[in-house]
Amino acid sequence: MFSNIGVPGLILILVLALIIFGPKKLPEIGRAFGQTLREFKKSTRELTSDVMEELDEDKKKNATK
Repeated sequence: MFSNIGVPGLILILVLALIIFGPKKLPEIGRAFGQTLREFKKSTRELTSDVMEELDEDKKKNATK
């Protein structure tokens, strides 16, 4: 997703964020973004494990037939 941004692009984004939000808001925004990303990853892992469990159950059911 972000593989083609590069270092100059990241610097530009950080400078724009600093100008728009100011130095006092950036840590707050970063923390909120980190928490959101953490929750998204957790939900994705749980969903993946649920689907894998269902697939395993289906395989066991089909193997016994």
